[in-house]
Amino acid sequence: MALYLLVFSPTGGTKKAAEALLKGFDAPYKTVDCLKQADLSALSFQKDDICVVAAPSFGGRLPQLFAMRLQTLRGNGARAVPVVVYGNRAYEDTLLELSDLLTAAGFACCAGVAAVAEHSIFRQFAVGRPDADDCAALLRFGQEIQQKLQGGDANPLEFPGNRPYKPLKDNPMKPQGTDACITCGTCARECPAGAIPKETPKMTDPALCISCMRCIAVCPVGARKNDDALYSATLEWLTPLCAGRKENKLFL
Repeated sequence: MALYLLVFSPTGGTKKAAEALLKGFDAPYKTVDCLKQADLSALSFQKDDICVVAAPSFGGRLPQLFAMRLQTLRGNGARAVPVVVYGNRAYEDTLLELSDLLTAAGFACCAGVAAVAEHSIFRQFAVGRPDADDCAALLRFGQEIQQKLQGGDANPLEFPGNRPYKPLKDNPMKPQGTDACITCGTCARECPAGAIPKETPKMTDPALCISCMRCIAVCPVGARKNDDALYSATLEWLTPLCAGRKENKLFL
């Protein structure tokens, strides 16, 4: 048996939550960074392998760039644990969409997790999460999942959500470089969608940008930002929806 983490984590919160979960398995695992590895067809799995597949929720859906990359996977009957991470609003159809894709790729989704991490755009929501309490809960979830699998229970689950999934909406938040940009090219190299030209890294191609905020997260001088008016208007709308502390949830 081999344990894998396949993770798409533009700003780091999804990876942190998934790694906290995997501590509960108390076993070594191989990480596949799906931000950088677009073609997953070379991965080979066995029926007794376990794949934790972690992604953020973007407006209640999977990032479609990651969804396309998942379609190159071949599960060969391996067991999968879909993990979705959201910024304290709601994950809506994301967990169901992820599990459907994994099932179509030949995995058996026998457990799942919805976890909270700091919002990727509005960092004041779920600030600092996953925190110590989250990590303790996720570790416990990992232990419970491992116990289930060791007991031979690999029956697939049905996860919450709707079919058809909620309609995809393009996020208008498309970060651009400011005058503080030093043209180091870090954002262009790290953008998973190839939306930032290497020659002119202050610019962003809105047709390619997936609004993942990776460029903001990796800029060494804080020189990328969203439109101020759009940011303020969206913050006003989002504030009541992100009120209160949402908790992580385990599906077994």
